[in-house]
Amino acid sequence: MNRGKLAPMNPAEQATVRRIERALAGNPAHRKLDERVFVVKQGSTFVMLNVVPMEGDRAQVRCIAQLVKGVAMSPELALHLLKTNAQLRFGAFAYAERASLVLITHSLLGGNTLDPEELLATVADLALLADQYDDEIIAKHGGQRMSDLLEASQLGKLFGGGADKDAFRQG
Repeated sequence: MNRGKLAPMNPAEQATVRRIERALAGNPAHRKLDERVFVVKQGSTFVMLNVVPMEGDRAQVRCIAQLVKGVAMSPELALHLLKTNAQLRFGAFAYAERASLVLITHSLLGGNTLDPEELLATVADLALLADQYDDEIIAKHGGQRMSDLLEASQLGKLFGGGADKDAFRQG
């Protein structure tokens, strides 16, 4: 991710990172990408956890699962995502225009109050939602499943082809 140079982490961000590290310690399917970004593989989905500063030396955890890339926004897709958002327990579908990417997001308050069980439940639920809705979106609106793009990228590396380094970046 090219997010530019970030300011040093505030105490709430530091506490958030420590709590995430402890919550994920028993999960071999996670990686820390940088001081504020973690990725967890859950089933066929990757959920990104991004620790973000807030005003007043607070922090939040933005949880993002990327579902479908290469899908054009249309009135039908927008309406479908909005109607589905109204039915979800938490989280919401979003669209990253530059990347033509449908994702599902949910944010948690970070710091010393971040509940590890809530964090793990959020990761699991976002992954389940991504698995549930990616095929439906592709069938109705086109695009490619993020897990398929990542798998193709890895196969390309194995067989000497170049990988799409932007396949996992948020638009």
